[in-house]
Amino acid sequence: MRRPNILIVDDEVSNIEIISAILEDDHEVCFATSGEEALQVARAELPDLILLDVLMPGIDGYEVCRQLKADAVLADVPVIFTTALGDQEAEVKGLELGAIDYVTKPVAPVILRARVRNHLDMKRMRDELAELAVTDALTGLGNRRCLETRLAQEAARLAARGEMLSVIILDVDFFKRFNDLYGHAEGDRCLTMVAAALNRAMHRSNHLAVRYGGEEFACILPGLAHEEAMEMARSILTRIQALGIPHSASDIAPHVTVTAGVATAACRAEVEPQRWIVAADRQLYAAKAAGRNTVSGRFYDAVALAEL
Repeated sequence: MRRPNILIVDDEVSNIEIISAILEDDHEVCFATSGEEALQVARAELPDLILLDVLMPGIDGYEVCRQLKADAVLADVPVIFTTALGDQEAEVKGLELGAIDYVTKPVAPVILRARVRNHLDMKRMRDELAELAVTDALTGLGNRRCLETRLAQEAARLAARGEMLSVIILDVDFFKRFNDLYGHAEGDRCLTMVAAALNRAMHRSNHLAVRYGGEEFACILPGLAHEEAMEMARSILTRIQALGIPHSASDIAPHVTVTAGVATAACRAEVEPQRWIVAADRQLYAAKAAGRNTVSGRFYDAVALAEL
C-alpha cells in the first residue's frame, strides 16, 4: 500500500528534523524551508497533507495557504498550521484561509501523529466519495464531471510550461440502431466492452478515458503531441473493431465501430479548458462527415483555440 506523502514546511531545519522523526515511520516525508520553495515542492510532489509553519521570511504561511487553496490541483490538500503562535486570532486567520487544523510548537508527538492520521483518514473518505461522484456506474470509467475536473487541472498544470494537451472524443457509430435491433441490455454490454478497450489503450498513468455521455467517450492525454494523439486514436479504432461485436444495422461494417475527433494545443493560462472539448467535438463531426469509422484531427494554436 502506498504510504501517504507529507510536506513539512518550516524555515528552521531543526523543526523539520523533529517533525520528520515523528512521522517518517508511517509516511513519506518531503520538506521546504521557505514559502516559495513550499509552493514549488507542493506542485511537484502533490502531497497528501501539508504541515505549514506560519512565520517565515518572504512569503509567510498564510500567503502560502492562500495560494494553495487558489490552485485547482492543490486546493483539496489538507493544511495543518504549525507555529509557536498561541493566540486565538492567529488560529482563526489560518482556518479562514482554508487550513484544516492548527498545532502549536513544540509539537507533542502523540498528538501530532493522531491529528495527521485523522485528517488523512478524512481526506481518504472524501476522496472515495468524490470518486463515486465522478464515476460512470455502467462502465466504471470517469463520467462527464470527472472529465471537466481533470481537464481543468491538467490544463492549469501544463500551462505553467506551455506543454501540449491532446483530447480525443469518440462516438459509437449507429448506436441507436444497435439498441433498437439488439435491445438495451446488449447495448449496455457493448458500451462496457468499448469502455474496457478504451481504458486498455491508456498507456500513461496520467492519461484518462471517460464516458462523456450516452455512446460518447473522451480521452485526456497530457503531454501528448498531435501525431501521437492521432496514432492513439487510430489504435483505439482498431482495438474496438477487433472486439468483433456484431452490428448488422450499421451502414459501414458488420461489427461495432467508432468515429473519433482529436484536438491538440499548447496550454496557455488564458485559454479555457473547455476549448479542447469544443475543438475535438468539431473534429468528430468532420470525421462523421467523412464517412465514420475514421479519425479527424487538428493542431490548434492558442489564438485559434481561444476563438472557438
